[in-house]
Amino acid sequence: MSSPRALRILRGLSVLAAVFAFGLVMFGAFVRLSNAGLSCPDWPTCYGQVSWPQHAQAVAHADAAFPDRPYEADKAWREQVHRFLAGTLGMMVLALALLASWRRRGALLAVLLGAAFAAVGVGLYMGGEHWWSSLLAVCAIALPLLAAIRLPRPGAWRVCVLALAVIIFQAMLGMWTVTLLLKPIVVMGHLLGGMTTFALLAYAALRFAGVAAADGRLADLRRLVVVGLVLLFCQIALGGWTSANYAALACGYGPGSFPQCLGQWAPPTDFGQGFVLWRGIGVNYEGGVLDMAARSAIQLAHRLGALVVFCYLGWLAYKLARRGLRGFGFAIALALTSQVLLGISNVYFGLPLAVATAHNGVAALLLFTLLATLARTQIRRDESMSLPLEPR
Repeated sequence: MSSPRALRILRGLSVLAAVFAFGLVMFGAFVRLSNAGLSCPDWPTCYGQVSWPQHAQAVAHADAAFPDRPYEADKAWREQVHRFLAGTLGMMVLALALLASWRRRGALLAVLLGAAFAAVGVGLYMGGEHWWSSLLAVCAIALPLLAAIRLPRPGAWRVCVLALAVIIFQAMLGMWTVTLLLKPIVVMGHLLGGMTTFALLAYAALRFAGVAAADGRLADLRRLVVVGLVLLFCQIALGGWTSANYAALACGYGPGSFPQCLGQWAPPTDFGQGFVLWRGIGVNYEGGVLDMAARSAIQLAHRLGALVVFCYLGWLAYKLARRGLRGFGFAIALALTSQVLLGISNVYFGLPLAVATAHNGVAALLLFTLLATLARTQIRRDESMSLPLEPR
């Protein structure tokens, strides 16, 4: 396959995969926020079925097989459809990784073996061979990760292969979300994995689209944008921790819930318990296990993080506008303002499902605006020349 043709295919597929990943982030938030995360008690099947029980006999069999988790038709389909969509995205990412590594025999072999190990690992897990399944999963992640490191610069080709390693790990997090009964550290990691997958695919699409500048006049802004990305990633992690511990309404809702917490400027808090990352296995974390003081601490930390991010990204948007990147600065400011207003609305109106889901989506859009700005500050190179003419 010629480099220009491969570049055109990669550009189109990376855009499609990035858009699909954004939709998946939104749908995943919808599943989590509608308390459907454990609506299928097994993985990757749902009550032992490829889809989900739909007939009376199948429902009765499901209830008998999982007496501790009665079947809920209005929730089970959400979780299983989410898994189907995640699998579809996984196939897109695999196609991207194969195309990106096509002219490198070692990298191509690593991608193929990684995909094969992942598939076999799922089969072993379903058969109860959890130890061997975990070993194969580690290999499935390590192989494309090593292949990405060995691919030549510039990074768009490398990112496509790296995305395969991330999405395999994301699948493992999805499995652990169910098997570890919504353990907060795993739920937060699953959210971050989804955002990371979207970020990698979006960044690859931006680079393939030629968003980068023709020279290095904007290079000094790159570090500032990277700092913004790190701050935003930490804030998304705080948001995930807040959601995983059911602390979104820890300060109440309605009047007195914002900017105060429970009608107080200094409510009782327990930061020590609120940020214990690892707790016991076997506990069902659905609904949360922390007391109100620990949850209030998480909510206040999330608000403080939002203030820091708002100030920094607001300043960054202003600086970008002053440097001639008015469109990028405006996009960051718009997404940032919308995200803050959605966060306040979540608290004030009692976490409406539509608003809470939009809060996750706009976080992804804000991440995209920063990635687009980062891509713009890179020096443009011909991506079609980044792979050797002859395979090796």
